[in-house]
Amino acid sequence: MGRSVTAATARVGRTPAVVQGFAERLDRTRERTLALLDGVSEEGLNRVHSPLMSPLVWDLGHIATFEDLWLVQNAHGAEPLREDLGSVYDPFSAARSERGALPYLRTDECFAYMETVRARTLDHLDGADLSRGASDLLADGFVYEMVLRHEMQHTETMLQTLQLMTSEPYGTPVRRPLPGEPARRPVRMLRVPGGSFEMGAPERGFAYDNERPRHELHVGEFLIDAAPVSNGQFAEFVLDGGYDRREAWSEEGWLWRRRADIVLPLYWSREGEQFGVRSFADVESLDPGMPVCHVSWFEADAYARWAGKRLPTEAEWEKAASRGDLGMTGEVWEWTFSGFEAYPGFRAFPYDEYSAVFFGGPYKVLRGGSWATQPDAVSTTFRNWDYPLRRQLFAGFRCAMDVES
Repeated sequence: MGRSVTAATARVGRTPAVVQGFAERLDRTRERTLALLDGVSEEGLNRVHSPLMSPLVWDLGHIATFEDLWLVQNAHGAEPLREDLGSVYDPFSAARSERGALPYLRTDECFAYMETVRARTLDHLDGADLSRGASDLLADGFVYEMVLRHEMQHTETMLQTLQLMTSEPYGTPVRRPLPGEPARRPVRMLRVPGGSFEMGAPERGFAYDNERPRHELHVGEFLIDAAPVSNGQFAEFVLDGGYDRREAWSEEGWLWRRRADIVLPLYWSREGEQFGVRSFADVESLDPGMPVCHVSWFEADAYARWAGKRLPTEAEWEKAASRGDLGMTGEVWEWTFSGFEAYPGFRAFPYDEYSAVFFGGPYKVLRGGSWATQPDAVSTTFRNWDYPLRRQLFAGFRCAMDVES
């Protein structure tokens, strides 16, 4: 299979540093995307491994089509490379469970398409005006950063698919080290003083539309876990019959748990009081010090209630993260109590479908990013969201408490 990366290094010396920087980052990101799929068979690349996920090759074609749309067509006014592919790779045109039946580009044709799109992208980037006075899309390279982060986010989506895949083995990816030895990570809660803080991304620099505008918000004093809830802590909930304790669950969560017969986090197994977990192709004993992962919002909420605590609101999470003395990014996505809503004064940019169509729905906000999230693709203001029943995400949580007056 012809998997290669277009070499941006050939452009060194011919382009301004900011343009060259984007070219090199585009290539590095693509190299990581393709490296994830090394060794995956033709069948594995094209198969629907779960109704929750698209075929892996569909994701690749979507990445390339999105790049062509924004970095060639919208940014520079060029015609699409393949007009017939727009609807095939539109995520709103078909549910993930139906994408395997779409006429998407299969393996070799898809890789060739990705290379051709990238060549067009770099040709247009070569002479692009990315100054502060350029158009809204091009100023400070906004649209290039958006497309980079889009691909980075899809590599995490593909890792979710690879974790769900059972048709062939997939080795566990190397993970970034966690802060401190897992067995010695803090289980204490930290006090966050009440008062106002500025929530959201600043005006300058890249951010998604749902992170803006930055606004002042008052948050009362609260306590928050110094680290995400661990496997060992969650195992105590399981051993105490937490999945059968009706009083710990919301009404909707209890109905979901009963209907789906949920008794453990996704990928966990149990024999008596011993727990195991599947991580990609490997099955191993549960590490009690690692953050619990692959739990739904319902499970996180039930644990918090069982522990006499609650999930932090989105504002509480961001206020705690803004202090700078808590490591709150890069371990697991963390469920918050909050639904996904617009900030006061929200303006959709550059398209409604990124955020606006999801506001006010059943979605719960996640914060912080996971080990599978590329560092450039997440910040303390970044907002992720999903249905409260989703468990394929690399998601855990930490708890909060009100401070008694």
